[in-house]
Amino acid sequence: MNKLLLRVVLFFLIFTSFFNLAHSQNEEPEPLIQILEQLEKRYNVRFSYETKTIDSILVPPLNPELSLEQALSELRFLTSLEFKVLDIRFIAITPKQSTVQRLEEVVVTNYLTKGISKTNNGAVEVDAKAFDILPGLIEPDVLQILQNLPGIISVDERISNINVRGGTNDQNLILYEGIRMYQSGHFFGLISAFNPYLSDEIRISKNGTSALYGNGVSSTISIKNSDKIDSTFNAGIATNLLNTDGYAKIPLSKKMELQLSARRSFTDVLASTTYDAYFDRIFRDSELNISNDISSIIALDERFLFYDLNAKFLYDINSTSKLRVSLLNIYNDLDYNQIFTNSDNNIQETRSALNQVSYGASATYSKVFKDNIQASVQFYYSNYDLDAQNNDVTNGQLLIQENKVEDYGLRLDISKTVNNNTKLRGGYQFNEVSVTDFEDVVNPNFTSLVKEIIRTHAFFGETERYSKSRNTYIRLGARISYFEKVKELVIEPRFAFNQKISDAIRLEVLGELKSQSITQVIDLQQDFFGIEKRRWQLSNSEDVPLVRSQQISLGLSYNQNNLLISLEGYYKNVDDITAQSQGFQNQFQFVNDIGSYTVTGLDFLVNKRFNDFSAWLSYTLSNNDYKFDTINQSSAFPNTVDLTHVANASLTYSLNNFKIGLGINWHSGRAYTEPSETQIENNSFIEYDNPNDDRLPDYFRTDVSAIYKFNISKGIKAEAGASIWNVFNRSNIINRYYTFDADDNIVEVDNRSLKLTPNLSLRIQF
Repeated sequence: MNKLLLRVVLFFLIFTSFFNLAHSQNEEPEPLIQILEQLEKRYNVRFSYETKTIDSILVPPLNPELSLEQALSELRFLTSLEFKVLDIRFIAITPKQSTVQRLEEVVVTNYLTKGISKTNNGAVEVDAKAFDILPGLIEPDVLQILQNLPGIISVDERISNINVRGGTNDQNLILYEGIRMYQSGHFFGLISAFNPYLSDEIRISKNGTSALYGNGVSSTISIKNSDKIDSTFNAGIATNLLNTDGYAKIPLSKKMELQLSARRSFTDVLASTTYDAYFDRIFRDSELNISNDISSIIALDERFLFYDLNAKFLYDINSTSKLRVSLLNIYNDLDYNQIFTNSDNNIQETRSALNQVSYGASATYSKVFKDNIQASVQFYYSNYDLDAQNNDVTNGQLLIQENKVEDYGLRLDISKTVNNNTKLRGGYQFNEVSVTDFEDVVNPNFTSLVKEIIRTHAFFGETERYSKSRNTYIRLGARISYFEKVKELVIEPRFAFNQKISDAIRLEVLGELKSQSITQVIDLQQDFFGIEKRRWQLSNSEDVPLVRSQQISLGLSYNQNNLLISLEGYYKNVDDITAQSQGFQNQFQFVNDIGSYTVTGLDFLVNKRFNDFSAWLSYTLSNNDYKFDTINQSSAFPNTVDLTHVANASLTYSLNNFKIGLGINWHSGRAYTEPSETQIENNSFIEYDNPNDDRLPDYFRTDVSAIYKFNISKGIKAEAGASIWNVFNRSNIINRYYTFDADDNIVEVDNRSLKLTPNLSLRIQF
């Protein structure tokens, strides 16, 4: 597969060279003044400018079918000039400020709804400020929005378990202000941990990722707060049925600004219907409730809370230099104490706690030099700590577990805009990641402390180029990483190719090789309520190799008259995964083996916008199979997150300040393993049939949401929202496994989806 990708890269490099040559012969650039004269005649307008401002500037001819607004937008992109419309007839041309041009263009606006766009390098961008509405959402939850895109879904409805084209969540590289995040959710992953009201740019790349990013083989999700200093103060406060939050953008001077946001749940003092639904989703089918009849509980005390804090300091040192400093804190805490009678009618007491906390910080300095050269240097620190404690007071048994990740990083990035059509970029990145696992058991006594460290050096480079007609875009890049601990050098070529075939039709080809050195082990043991705990682990030279992936995709899209139709086929292979990272709940639950999974799929999207309505249908057809060295006699079998069919149909309607959304989500059932009909008597484990040979019933969910915006007074705006998740209260089975009850009988356990869950919100901005 590596040779195939290299050949494809070489093919497109040669293809682009010939294409550019052909277009340079057919469409010679013209002086800008000549283009302006054509526009003046065509649209009956006049341009005002100094001759030296446009002197010697050459641009390719513009499509005569473009509107005036589109023509000006094209000229802004092709030149370093600003075109300001003074009135219906006069347009002023002035030089732009000294900034480096970004080559990438948005090729599809309103990809699903307002605020979601697709660029020519295959990435999808979400502008939280411009975000309109999605069914089931009354707030722009960053990670929930992404799950409306084809090829992205959470098989168990949790934010912390996003599966991109068949990958596991730990294979996603999630960056917040450049900080690698090892925790992404609140309430065991049901809520995003990122406050969306300071987020300015959310970007996801499913394939063709920039060489700038490494250490994530599935997708790259980058979240950035606003990077522009505002001259006025603005803030907002809000509440819903789970938490309250607030944010503020505070100008300190013309050159400095402070951005703050905070959110805290009130679930530890007030239990709403939304909280009850979330808590029921997590604990309904836990081992705690399976092993103990609910009627045997004498006393129950639960306390759960979460909060997150964000801060960003912006300092424009001068017209060419900037400093940005970001801080982040995410916290989850659960105490669950229970007194119940066991099978012998003896009173037993357990006290359990789970605590998750993340700290992050980054500092970025950037400077623009002469000759369109821009450089930036970034330092970041990320800390994640999971503490779990299970105390069986009656029997004097105590189990304490801790998983801690510390990640230090440095990245130097230099880019040069050669001309309006070509940009070069390169740099160096260093990472040091340490993972600590601690386990302490009392009765029987056992203590274990293991700490591992891996350092990575990476050099990256890429070039972006347009043809002179701007119809062809190609980005070629590579990342070379050296992992010290395992002493491996990995070369990862990447490419993105976009061809405008006509005004309405585009062809897109993406490909990449990627690797990562940190993955998760999934514990599904009976301690801690049977809730899975994901522990991070580092690659080594023994039983946890580097994970590697290869992916290629081919897409075709039609976009005209507010109708978008896109079709994309892809092939993805991920090698050297461990069985313990896959969450098996069958005969392989406690087996460690090395293997791979291969996904072939087709993503389809149709979106039609008319008047105040927007409707879309997305569908994914895929096949995802494992193959391990020894498991299942090295024969392929379905992946635990394999969903053959996934479909989403949504309709949104906007009328003035009122917006409503209705959506239907459907997918085929997950694979699971049935026990064998014949079991060995007095066996301490269950005998199973062929792995993942059966399927759960189909999943079906309907969501609705509505938002109304209004003004309270001058300068104070408000927004009221209401949503219902799973309107018809359908009890979907999202996972099935088997265990023994107190009498050693095999019991079938069905984990069910979130039931009907209402939510209300009120937000005030000033």
